[in-house]
Amino acid sequence: MFVYIVRHAWAGHHGDPGWPDDSLRELSSDGKERFACVVQALAERGFAPRRIATSPYARCRQTADIVARFVSGKPAIDELEALEPGSDLEDLIEWTNAQEGRDVCWVGHNPDLEDLAGALIADGTARVRFAKGAVAAVRFDEAAEVGGGELCWLATAKSLGV
Repeated sequence: MFVYIVRHAWAGHHGDPGWPDDSLRELSSDGKERFACVVQALAERGFAPRRIATSPYARCRQTADIVARFVSGKPAIDELEALEPGSDLEDLIEWTNAQEGRDVCWVGHNPDLEDLAGALIADGTARVRFAKGAVAAVRFDEAAEVGGGELCWLATAKSLGV
C-alpha cells in the first residue's frame, strides 16, 4: 500500500490582507495549472491513489480536486481536520488503515507534512522537505504505522521539468 503525501500547490501569500481568514486562501491560477502538469506527469508513471484525504482549507481542497481530476479512477475526497495545521498523525493512520490496503493520498500543509513523512519512515527524528506541490510516495508492506514506511520517491515540479 502507498501513502502519497502532497503539499498543497502554489497559493496566495501567507498574510495577504486579501485573505484575512487564512483557511480561505486559494491556489493561484498559475499554481493550479502547474500542479495539474505535476499530477499528469506522475499519473503517467503510476500515481493513482484510490482515496484522498485533505485539509479542509481551500488551497488543500483545490489541490486534492486536481489530483482527483487527473488520476485514474476519480477517487473520492474526504476533508479531515487531522490534516489542518497541527496535523494529527494517529487519526491519519487510523483513516488510512480503514481504507483496507488501498493506496491513499494525504493533502496538507508544511511544516506538518515534513514531520508526518519523517514519522512514517523513521523513528521520529527525520524530516522530508516538501516544496509547494511536491508529492512523496511512502510504501507499507502491511498496515500504515509509525516508522514502518519506506520513502520510494519524492517529486517536485522542478524535478519533473514543470
